[in-house]
Amino acid sequence: MSHSAADAGGHADPGGLGAGHDDGGERAAVAAPGGRSRAELGIAALLGVAGVVVLWDASRITVPYSVSDVVGPKTMPVIVGSLLVVSAVLLAVNVLRGGSGQAEEGEDVDLSHPTDWKTVLPLIGFFILNIVLIDPLGWVLSGTIMFWGSVWSLGSRHYVRDGLVSLVLAVGTFYGFYLGLGIHLPAGILAGIL
Repeated sequence: MSHSAADAGGHADPGGLGAGHDDGGERAAVAAPGGRSRAELGIAALLGVAGVVVLWDASRITVPYSVSDVVGPKTMPVIVGSLLVVSAVLLAVNVLRGGSGQAEEGEDVDLSHPTDWKTVLPLIGFFILNIVLIDPLGWVLSGTIMFWGSVWSLGSRHYVRDGLVSLVLAVGTFYGFYLGLGIHLPAGILAGIL
């Protein structure tokens, strides 16, 4: 059974979907001016600003003339900054042409519930604590506290197991950065031991 390209009143139905077809409100969301398109343009602007800042910061990286490596310290920031700017432009063009992102429909996410600040605030607190403690204590201890605090914030109450797993993760990332990438994370009070 095919739908007519015109409704009962003789008006054209450009989608050929027929009268009474429910398209989930997509056309209304695209046609409706207001908050959603402004928010998406705001995201495009933030992406563009972030890209420009990354590119500007990359231009300030000084590389000694004697470095003959093709892939120097500027390469990744320039690539990331350029991709951010290109993504911002493409998103802005898409939004201005009427495009709109789809709302999150994850099966395990109930968008009608408010933010769970009892979980979010401790997580933020443990990340800030890590920033404060990383220099004096070193990555292994501050990272262990951050990992343990994160799983505690998310509801785990296996204190000893979580502490051991957090310590293994912190030591593993410490040596992973050191041996794999040549990046020295702060050792802090464990400077002679690690």
